[in-house]
Amino acid sequence: MSRVDTVEFKTLKIVVDENIATVYVNNPPANALNTETIREISECMDYVSSQENVKAIILTGEGKFFVAGADIKEFQDGFGKVGLGESMAKTAQEVFQKIEEMPIPVIAAINGACLGGGMELAMSCHMRIASRDAVLGQPELNLGLIPGFGGTQRLPRLTNKAKALEMILLSKNIKGDEAEELGLVNKAADKEEVLQMAKEWAEIIASQKSRVSVSAALKAVTEGLNTSLSEGLQKEAVLFGEMFESEDMKEGVTAFVEKRKPVFKDN
Repeated sequence: MSRVDTVEFKTLKIVVDENIATVYVNNPPANALNTETIREISECMDYVSSQENVKAIILTGEGKFFVAGADIKEFQDGFGKVGLGESMAKTAQEVFQKIEEMPIPVIAAINGACLGGGMELAMSCHMRIASRDAVLGQPELNLGLIPGFGGTQRLPRLTNKAKALEMILLSKNIKGDEAEELGLVNKAADKEEVLQMAKEWAEIIASQKSRVSVSAALKAVTEGLNTSLSEGLQKEAVLFGEMFESEDMKEGVTAFVEKRKPVFKDN
């Protein structure tokens, strides 16, 4: 019998089952991202990072929404206040950047509406699985705004400049199937299969991979995309070399030669 631990926040819930932590956004009615939720996401990532047994994270929404957007009511407090709006954007950007730079893979299980800040949250995750019927988009221009939590930067990087501008300037929403075609999500699935598929992916990582090499791979890809190809290749070579100092690399290579499954100990 596996041990299951639950940690409750005001707008989030973490369920840790063996090596997998599932984070549920639970801020009804639409799981909107308000200041408190964004702060709790940051605290949640810090907490999960401190758990040595956790090797994969799933981020999803409680109920029928993933995250339907930012809390628009909070925007009203910023009317005419450039500094307040910039501060809100920078705070969210820092939290989402924390997710992207996590040494543990974060899989977004997009179970429903994923709009505005919710889309920006999902794009900061390392992989995404979406319900075929989920609606994804950046509708901020309908409010006289622009995506401010990373959307103008991550969307063109995950798709392309033209498609990103189409979605942003036309406030065009898409469904999960089209998101898969664009490469915006890794996989579209029936709604009842989304969380289960995310758990299957997380289980492969948690049970079959070394935490050491997973962390190095995440670092190589994430940091490499933020620099030139030549600098990225140099970073990759350094990280590749560091793997030769790990016990898990020795075990993995030996197991391959001996035609058996490796038993990684994450060191």
